[in-house]
Amino acid sequence: MNQEMGTANVKGLMVKFAVPAVVGQVINLLYNIVDRIYIGHIPEVGASALTGVGLFTPILMLITAFALLAGAGGAPRAAIAMGKKDFDRAERIIANCLTVLLMLAVVLTVVFYVTAPDLLRWFGASDVTLPYALDYARIYILGSVFVMIVMGMNPFITTQGFAKMSMLTTVIGAVINIALDPIFIFALDLGVQGAAMATVLSQAVSAVWVLMFLSGKKSILRLKRENMKLRGEVILPCLALGASSFVMISTESLLSISFTSSLAKFGGDLAVGAMTVLTSINQLITMPLQGICQGGQPLISYNYGAGKTDRVKEAFFCQFAVCVGYATAFWLLIQIAPQVLTGVFTSDTTLVNYAAWALRIYLAGAFSIGFQISCQQAFMALGQAKVSLLLACLRKLILLIPLIFVLPLLFGDKVLAVFLAEPISDITAAAVTTITFFVYFKRLLAEAEKRSEK
Repeated sequence: MNQEMGTANVKGLMVKFAVPAVVGQVINLLYNIVDRIYIGHIPEVGASALTGVGLFTPILMLITAFALLAGAGGAPRAAIAMGKKDFDRAERIIANCLTVLLMLAVVLTVVFYVTAPDLLRWFGASDVTLPYALDYARIYILGSVFVMIVMGMNPFITTQGFAKMSMLTTVIGAVINIALDPIFIFALDLGVQGAAMATVLSQAVSAVWVLMFLSGKKSILRLKRENMKLRGEVILPCLALGASSFVMISTESLLSISFTSSLAKFGGDLAVGAMTVLTSINQLITMPLQGICQGGQPLISYNYGAGKTDRVKEAFFCQFAVCVGYATAFWLLIQIAPQVLTGVFTSDTTLVNYAAWALRIYLAGAFSIGFQISCQQAFMALGQAKVSLLLACLRKLILLIPLIFVLPLLFGDKVLAVFLAEPISDITAAAVTTITFFVYFKRLLAEAEKRSEK
């Protein structure tokens, strides 16, 4: 597999790695989207229940962010070590990252379980939506250790070139979740609690699958107990690189809080419910793009470590073209038929129409997301933690969050102003990220060529 990444046809490898990764990301997305679809169609209370579950999103994102702090940082480091033929270091990276994930899971479970009621109120929950939000949150939080293992350790399967195995991680869990959701929600009449139970059980099965594979004979890099003792020289570079993904996702949590609290103030439960729908549709764009870049990451990282710059360039530009094309196609669908998308999530006509109006505004700049994600993730694959971190901060912390609070001061329609913040920041950040990447890309490739000549 290692020799293949350094010699085989680049486009063929991109397809081989990216297709399973995209399928895996889409199926992983189903964990939350299927829950929301079923919940949104619960008779009589569907709209309120959907809004309540959507308010859990910031906590969910924080759990994901801490998982990626280790996983998204460790996987590229492991791939670069493999490219340098340092397999012992790569195995120490995997084990140290698992130790960090388990430690974080214990802390987050306690903190979020205790503070959930206050946090959900802060996020914008009303007396109507809080019971649904809390019912879902506390069950999900108790199973967060499984979520973190899946999100944090599955990238180590992908980075070894086992894209299909990585895809199976999410396929297994998603199929179980999809099967259990209608049983728990409707047949057993457990409502949002049933949706949370189905998700936790499915993630538990996926977590066992990941750990069994990484500990088994098929894995190139083996997860070994003796490597789990934390070593600063091993784990700190991983956390430094993973900080970019952590900031990207954790600021997404802060962003979600900013949106829901502002919309609750200006538009009430209807606007907050629409935001739940919009967030889900936005993930239909971003998660496949993440999958494409996950497919490109091992190829870019391995060949960068091996000094094969022509293959690095070919892999990146293939990734870039597909990401931009997909994002543009989805943007066209949003502008042409928004109600087709919003109607999937709820049977409440008022919410469907309101969300369709908001969707065209909120994702007016969706075509630019392909530029942003492909370049951002390429920085990660090249081990450029600092630059990636700064660009992660640009879109959300510097542009989007301030705009959410500033634009309503300038517009008469406060809700419109809140939704407008998204496309303005998307387009601006994508332009800056793309220009920055191409400036740095030439320099990094030149440095890699010099290393390979020594």
